[in-house]
Amino acid sequence: PPGDTAGCTFCHTSPEERCSTCHQRHQFNPAVARKSEQCKTCHWGKDHRDWEAYDISIHGTVYQVNKWDPTQFDMSKKLADADYVGPTCQYCHMRGGHHNVQRLSTVYTSMGMSNADRGAPLWKEKRDTWVSVCDDCHSPRFARENLQAMDEACKDAGLKYTETFKVAENLMLDGMGEPMPKDLAPDWSGQHIWSLKIGAYHEGDKYGGKKGESGEFRMSNCSDIERVCFESVGYWMTYIFKGMAHGSWNDATYCDGSFGMDRWLVKAKAASEQARRFTALEKKAGINWVPAEFWRKGDYLDQLSGTKIVKEFPGKTIFDLCPEPGWLDTH
Repeated sequence: PPGDTAGCTFCHTSPEERCSTCHQRHQFNPAVARKSEQCKTCHWGKDHRDWEAYDISIHGTVYQVNKWDPTQFDMSKKLADADYVGPTCQYCHMRGGHHNVQRLSTVYTSMGMSNADRGAPLWKEKRDTWVSVCDDCHSPRFARENLQAMDEACKDAGLKYTETFKVAENLMLDGMGEPMPKDLAPDWSGQHIWSLKIGAYHEGDKYGGKKGESGEFRMSNCSDIERVCFESVGYWMTYIFKGMAHGSWNDATYCDGSFGMDRWLVKAKAASEQARRFTALEKKAGINWVPAEFWRKGDYLDQLSGTKIVKEFPGKTIFDLCPEPGWLDTH
């Protein structure tokens, strides 16, 4: 619903379309757009923690304590001529005035949530570019060592993320996920697919839907263990990636990064163990558990596309209703 997505809409329909988002409508000044604070309007929050990671890093601290001194940060100069005492967001990501910030970033892969081998030859050019940014102030060896440290942190996070999902998957396959997809209100596409049927699970029809179809990362109207999985990869794993990429090692560890993933893995295991105990007790007592009706209604989810499709086009999904491939991208 619009109220829930106000923050999403503000950012995703603004900087992608209008110059004045960064250059400011009433003060169209390049010097303003070169300041790191300009980025935090959008680039912050649980699932894209860029500003927080930068702000509490060593680089961010250098910027905050020196930004009022024009001899340390002369924002009147073009980025190509800048000689800052420390990097800003723009200095690293928009060198030479380039507006494609990912051009000068390391392997991104879905905000850091993908289990990618970031050291693979495929990424060499991007990683070399990343090192070339750092070597304005640091040695290439130092930059590569930090890249390797990020790789190792992301690899550890991937192990925890995979194990957390496996716990939820086994519970669902054993018929103990509560509620199950068939007991829920339809997802946004008008289907009843397991919310975690993503990535490696696309090919399995036992997760609901056809081969290749994906579920959606639900934050509501799903079992607690599914929500835990979503937060583990969508929040804590991105904290680790963003923290390590921006030199905010505390963010990658204590501030709900690695330690958050540890905590959520324990939560997933505890929820699974409890569900299995309850199932055994209910079976012994002859209790046939039936999900409450509110799961099928999904509270406010009747306002979303999935419920509308089920009511108005029985047996169809949003993909059946698209007149041509790519239609959803523009409608």
